[in-house]
Amino acid sequence: MHHHPLIERALLENRRQFFGRCCRTLAGGMGVAALASLLDGSQAHAGALQDAATGGARFGGLPGVPHFAPKAKRVIYLFMSGAPSQIDMWDHKPKLNELFDSDLPESIRNGQRLTTMTSGQSRFPIAPSRFKFAPAGQSGLMVSELLPWSAKMVDDLCVIRSLHTEAINHDPAITFMHTGHQQPGRPSLGAWLAYGLGTDNRDLPAFVVLHSTWTGRPDAQALFSRLWGTGFLPSEYQGVALRNSGDPVLYLSDPPGIDRDLRRAMLDGVAELNQRTAERIGDPETRARIEQYEMAFRMQASVPELTDLSGETDETFELYGPDARTPGTFAANCILARRLCERGVRFVQIYIRGWDHHANLPKDIAGSVRDIDQPSYALVQDLKRRGMLDDTLVVWGGEFGRTVYCQGPLTNENYGRDHHPRAWTMWMAGGGVNAGHVHGETDDFSYNVVRDPVHVHDLNATILNQLGIDHERLTYRFQGRDFRLTDVHGKVVKELLA
Repeated sequence: MHHHPLIERALLENRRQFFGRCCRTLAGGMGVAALASLLDGSQAHAGALQDAATGGARFGGLPGVPHFAPKAKRVIYLFMSGAPSQIDMWDHKPKLNELFDSDLPESIRNGQRLTTMTSGQSRFPIAPSRFKFAPAGQSGLMVSELLPWSAKMVDDLCVIRSLHTEAINHDPAITFMHTGHQQPGRPSLGAWLAYGLGTDNRDLPAFVVLHSTWTGRPDAQALFSRLWGTGFLPSEYQGVALRNSGDPVLYLSDPPGIDRDLRRAMLDGVAELNQRTAERIGDPETRARIEQYEMAFRMQASVPELTDLSGETDETFELYGPDARTPGTFAANCILARRLCERGVRFVQIYIRGWDHHANLPKDIAGSVRDIDQPSYALVQDLKRRGMLDDTLVVWGGEFGRTVYCQGPLTNENYGRDHHPRAWTMWMAGGGVNAGHVHGETDDFSYNVVRDPVHVHDLNATILNQLGIDHERLTYRFQGRDFRLTDVHGKVVKELLA
């Protein structure tokens, strides 16, 4: 059905455009009031609020958030992109040694949807882990020999062996982990936190992203900026990715001939033009653009100091391991994450790729683990010794697990594993979690969760809970619906909390 062009225009006009037109034609009155109410909510509370966790100043965020007293002030999320093998690292299955190269029972696979990489295999031979496990810590948690440093801190960790998800391929699974939906377009966890809680330091973003070099599998899935994007939230809440080389942020340095006073004058002029547009139209993105220019100006002073590690002690570099002095490594990024948190950043996401071990797993996973084992241990211990672990939540994990059956040729020394969404392992530390606790259990094949399952929405609800947020109440109205990170379900997993 086709409408007359004038009718079509009226049907497509949104409320903001309507009230913006009213403001241009009405002298004050209802039009101005309506426009003010439709401006981005951050404008109404862009000044300093009191942080419920510290009693100090907080910049941005929503009034009334946090909803209750938080256990954690900030999050460091260590994301192993590509899916670490739980069977070779955290989920000890000794009975599999007797079943080497036997077929996975159909009663265990139970018709599960497979990827196209293994769906054509004539059989699904069981590949036990070739790595030895040993008890660690007071809890006696069985940990792989791949993780000698992590084994030292198991009593600081809450290990979750029963994660599960619906997605079976990397991009939808990573998107689901970050945004609560497999399809792009929703805000990321960090963006939700920046929107709801703001930051304790107006000179740095509330949400910072760090990308790491890696020595695992050379080929790796791409990571798209929408994973730390804002979806339908105003774009000022997106994660700011710091670069590994050169200026940490593009155009951080002023060009030759431009001093700070001239830069300030230029931004004032641009801000005045944008402010006129905001008053005329009321698009939140105009307000977001003003905020982004101002943040960029402040970052020109704050970021060089942040990324200068020369003041760190030799002992600190030794704690984080041999890669700690090399910019862009996971170890160096863990030090940066601690420095960001010290400066009031709300959410730091560290990515490292190369965990997609479809073949040659024993060789490639050794490189992957070498990159992250000592730095992960060092980060937790560094936070602890500085008195920061209690109110910093550290999360470690990937987007799904890996199969007990082999992808490709199987030998005693070599095997590969396909994607496995039904069960995998993650851990959390600090931030009020139940340290020294192991939650959930899988069957003898590390294939199905048999006790205390934890869905992705449950994990995200629990993370928000530790920051004082009721996941059902942090919402944003878009296209006639109140959206939230956990979509329409998810529960806080109380057993994970101290």
